[in-house]
Amino acid sequence: MMQSFLPRIIVALFIFLQLMSLEVGAQSYPTRPVKILVPFPPGAGVDIVTRLIANKLSLATGQQFIIENRSGAGGNVGAAEAARATPDGYTLLAAPSSIALSQSLFKNLPFNADKDFRAIGLMASVPFVLVVNPSVPAKTLPELISLAKSQPGVLTYASTGNGSSPQLTAEMFKSQAQIDIRHVPYRGSAPALTDLISGQVTMMFANALSVLPHVQSGSLRALAVTGLQTNASFPDLPTMAKAGLPGFESETWFILLAPTGTPNDIIQTLNARLVEVSQQADTQNNLSKQVATTKVGSPAQADAFLKKEIEKYSKIIKNSGIQID
Repeated sequence: MMQSFLPRIIVALFIFLQLMSLEVGAQSYPTRPVKILVPFPPGAGVDIVTRLIANKLSLATGQQFIIENRSGAGGNVGAAEAARATPDGYTLLAAPSSIALSQSLFKNLPFNADKDFRAIGLMASVPFVLVVNPSVPAKTLPELISLAKSQPGVLTYASTGNGSSPQLTAEMFKSQAQIDIRHVPYRGSAPALTDLISGQVTMMFANALSVLPHVQSGSLRALAVTGLQTNASFPDLPTMAKAGLPGFESETWFILLAPTGTPNDIIQTLNARLVEVSQQADTQNNLSKQVATTKVGSPAQADAFLKKEIEKYSKIIKNSGIQID
């Protein structure tokens, strides 16, 4: 009897010790450097924001948060590597909003953003700005919509490529405003803005940071911002929602993720640190220079946000018929 009971005690003790070691590990986390995979090259928006946050996290925890750029396939290479990583809190993923788009744009993704990751929190967001060439007679969003309705299929919009956030934002605009405007894709924002300034295309939903100097110089006219709140860099611009399209929201956002299976205590610890560093005045000042605002929330809120964004863009992509592969 005693002999048959001993193995059960040993197994129970082993499980107890394992659980205790996990709890102690979470409480002391991190005890060594943490790697953050950024799935785009140095200098990209997600890279700039993540480096700012990583430096702050290093100071707050006493351990280095090291950026490793893993670019390729529109961010899918780095995301797939992060999804395969050991879920111990020492490999994280800093993803831009393209991770939500990719779920519907690509047929054979090696990862599922909703199932393979848990959100730590949102780091920041940057709105798009609807800009037109100054020769366009419309000076407000309602006027632009009226102009487009009077000339179906004539007005054009530039984007940074097929399946890009600017294109999907414009497709949202087309759908909600019930207008017919033609897509002209470019290989990046620089050539798109060059042709917009020269009048080759009519309009564009451009990244706020890249378009700010052109609006300030008068080479482009801004009509609205795409966030739900007005932006400090464009204080006089209404939001798309307030200008006539209720509920319209589209931003580039940056989210910090961990592989599914990462202990909840570690997720909560990272979120608390992220909230802490995001609230620091110099962090917010540095983000504002990138026309970005902090947008953290709890892990549960960030998970729900990511799920909602995946669903939102899935509908847009399905309705527009956009497909990458």
